[in-house]
Amino acid sequence: MARNRAEVPEAREALEKFKFEVANELGVPLKKGYNGDLTSRQNGSVGGYMVKKMIENEERRMAGQQQQ
Repeated sequence: MARNRAEVPEAREALEKFKFEVANELGVPLKKGYNGDLTSRQNGSVGGYMVKKMIENEERRMAGQQQQ
């Protein structure tokens, strides 16, 4: 059972790129493949910040639709 699957399979590549951009912003040395050498805090910060940025983007999009 794959837990890390994209709800929209076409978005997988964009999400992967976004993950590395966020990791770079946070200074987390994320690399392709195995990242078991990173702490749970480091890995969690990447995922948490990704969610935060996605929510902010959606809120901006929704606010823009309401103003029209």
